[in-house]
Amino acid sequence: MKIFNSLSGKKEDLTPTETGKISIYVCGMTVYDDCHIGHAKTFLSFDMIVRYLRSKNIEVNYIRNITDVDDKILMRAEETKQDPTVLTNRYIERMTSDFNALGMISPDKEPRATENIQIILELINKLIEGGYAYHEGKDVYFSVESFSDYGKLSNQKMDKILPGARTEIDKEKKNPADFVLWKRSDEGLAWDSPWGRGRPGWHVECSAMSMDALGESFDIHAGGSDLKFPHHENEIAQSESATGNKFAKYWMHTGPLRIDKKKMSKSLDNFLTIRDALKNYPYEIIRYFLLSSHYRSPVNYSEAALEEAKAALDRLYTSIHDVDISDEGVITKGSHTKQFQQAMDDDFNVPEALAVLFDLSKMANKAKEVGDQERTKLLVHELIHLAKPLGLLQQDPEVFLKSGVNVNESEIEALIDKREKARDSGDYSTADEIRDQLFEQNIILEDSKEGTFWRRR
Repeated sequence: MKIFNSLSGKKEDLTPTETGKISIYVCGMTVYDDCHIGHAKTFLSFDMIVRYLRSKNIEVNYIRNITDVDDKILMRAEETKQDPTVLTNRYIERMTSDFNALGMISPDKEPRATENIQIILELINKLIEGGYAYHEGKDVYFSVESFSDYGKLSNQKMDKILPGARTEIDKEKKNPADFVLWKRSDEGLAWDSPWGRGRPGWHVECSAMSMDALGESFDIHAGGSDLKFPHHENEIAQSESATGNKFAKYWMHTGPLRIDKKKMSKSLDNFLTIRDALKNYPYEIIRYFLLSSHYRSPVNYSEAALEEAKAALDRLYTSIHDVDISDEGVITKGSHTKQFQQAMDDDFNVPEALAVLFDLSKMANKAKEVGDQERTKLLVHELIHLAKPLGLLQQDPEVFLKSGVNVNESEIEALIDKREKARDSGDYSTADEIRDQLFEQNIILEDSKEGTFWRRR
């Protein structure tokens, strides 16, 4: 199978390492706020990729990190007058809940930056000893001029990187493009180091965690396209300088997401979190919509697009509705399976793979119309089997087809308020009845220290 390698700018054969495994490191969340729908696009894309590789009996070691020490985290903690660790733990819990609600599989390992300070310190020390980093003032910096291949991922030329252009101007830097490895500070989250008490820079965290989990060289390093420069460029520079080995063999990046053709921004009042999106649509509709475009392509999120996704999934679920699928038996791997795999083996071309599913659905409907139950059952089994790596068609058809019913948010909030009052007064019977009532309407309640949240089932 072939995948697009951002490093070479072309499709290349995906070949496992000597161990036979495919190792994947995906840059994860910086946990200072709720995950938004753009994050969902990136992480659902790699969720799909890992699922598909495993469906081909390829062993995958899937790592996704958590950045739980960062300037943005400390700023938010100060704004909200919270301990930074309390803040990050809260958003890690909410992130996990959101990802589970979207049906994502869990990574094999999810390292946190704060749990890997020692390996980060060791990496920084190695870079200083090798002459790739310097400590002449308060902070420790990586010297981009010390790495001759700097810019090879993003095709940036050193003479084009101007002071202040996507780099932080600091008088301590030898070059404006040099980036911080260790930031001296006694405030917020801080640790002792040979260069004074402080915290690590963002870029060095990922290099340390990825190499600790997967070794000095591994197969796939992945993330959103916005991370290509400077984050991934800096990771390559510091990692390959420290080890002398090629850092990652393949680099994969997802396309950006827009809301109604505009960049998502709180200032534009079009910032959409995952949990808010799940209030309006069942999770499979969101999965379908975000996966229906090629993972490298930009996506425009709109109500019209979500309604189209719902209509498409309704068609697929209608074709498997009222078909006995309790005993899958042997899946017939006919021409549709071959076509599906050809599409997915070509850089995970989901749009073409979905076209195969709709052709199968059409054939199943025709078999159903003429009363050919055996052929209908075989086609439906193959349809469900092929949709599984995409995380689609895994629900009870009747439950899904009813889940699109519009809900009145004000009525839901009123019932949640009534339930809270019942719980406060010790009337747990009424509280449970309200929860069950909402569950029958495909509404799931999630209780936390911050209150009760709801989402569609």
